[in-house]
Amino acid sequence: MSSITEVKVPDIGDFKEVDVIEILVKPGDSVTKEASLITVESDKATMEIPSPVAGVVKELRVKLGDKVGEGSMILLLETREVGTPATQPPKPDEMSAPSTKPATMPAPASETAAAQIRMPAPVPLAPDTEVATFKPHASPSVRKFARELGADLGKVQGTGPKGRITQENVQAFVKGVMTQAPAKATSAAAQAGGAPFNLPEWPQVDFAKFGPVELKPLSRIKKLSGANLHRNWISIPHVTQFDEADITELEAFRKESSAVSEKQGFKLTMLAFLIKACVTALRQYPEFNASIERGGENLVLKKYFHIGVAVDTPDGLVVPVMRDADRKGVYDLARELAEVSKLARERKLKPGDMQGGTFSISSLGGIGGTAFTPIINAPEVAILGVSRSAMRPVWAGGRDGAGQFVPRLMLPLSLSYDHRVVDGAAAARFTSYLASVLSDIRRSLL
Repeated sequence: MSSITEVKVPDIGDFKEVDVIEILVKPGDSVTKEASLITVESDKATMEIPSPVAGVVKELRVKLGDKVGEGSMILLLETREVGTPATQPPKPDEMSAPSTKPATMPAPASETAAAQIRMPAPVPLAPDTEVATFKPHASPSVRKFARELGADLGKVQGTGPKGRITQENVQAFVKGVMTQAPAKATSAAAQAGGAPFNLPEWPQVDFAKFGPVELKPLSRIKKLSGANLHRNWISIPHVTQFDEADITELEAFRKESSAVSEKQGFKLTMLAFLIKACVTALRQYPEFNASIERGGENLVLKKYFHIGVAVDTPDGLVVPVMRDADRKGVYDLARELAEVSKLARERKLKPGDMQGGTFSISSLGGIGGTAFTPIINAPEVAILGVSRSAMRPVWAGGRDGAGQFVPRLMLPLSLSYDHRVVDGAAAARFTSYLASVLSDIRRSLL
């Protein structure tokens, strides 16, 4: 026996409408439980909607470019009771259709060799070609993608239905511009008023000539974050200030307090203390808890403290936000960190979970390293990088030579800041003050 199940969009957070940017199944496809059906995109993130049950797709109720929200119908799924015959496998001529994959695996990448063969030929217009004044025919997600790459949609020829511009058209256009001699691709910084980058042609190398190679598709998260990181790196004048914090007493206190958190089912990490210390420093130096207003005329000083925390996942880096960190205790933050980290690794974060950050922390202390230069998460103006703490000899005593070296646990700090907003002296004061707070956590109570 079989029945028809209506598959709808589940809870996706505070977003009422998000764009459908990819449909991963078609009528007749067999899907497993938790297999991805469609991909939706908000201003900050993309997420795949999984199937709640296994079955066969009978009818699609959405198309590319549609806007959907919680409760919107996606498709009709024919489900069978256990023990009933399986559906027929797809016909040979349907084997090239996108296959569904478990939600925990990276989605197929369009940059594979086969996809590049099918990609429309680059169609950039000549630099002196006049662009029509009509609005280019493209979906919101494609417009956002073009903005991130600095591509002018008015110069892109669409090959989709009714001349619609697709993501592949934008990629082909950018590729064509980049391979011109000399290249004249304009970055997001150039669009904001900077000079365009005259780049040499990207090296075209047949790597297989030199030895065995393997083509590994990038995850969707890495492709999206890669474009954003590239934009941030070339658009923001980064400077990094390095310092160290003596956390000897703080680490001893953390270990003593861990028994309480472990009984409640979560781990009290140093990161929770770092968040509280950063809030204290941001109160003291509010220009670090700010953003440049669009146009660059004003600085928006934020009166709330939403701290983004970089989380490493198998698919790439995501930055969930700890909201109102100033109103939460260390135990509350540690419990919340454990919860969001688990959701991030399981790819269950909602788009709203990664919005509204005012300052970010990237901690590599659990892995290693002595220092690094983190990239600012625009539109924020600063990010703190934290490396592995190490026991080091520190001089304890006066300048007259009376004293001795004592072992102290030192934590390396790397503060990257936007030099348009923060100067070097302010950054040095910020890290020095932050180090003093970490050396005596009681300062966070003042």
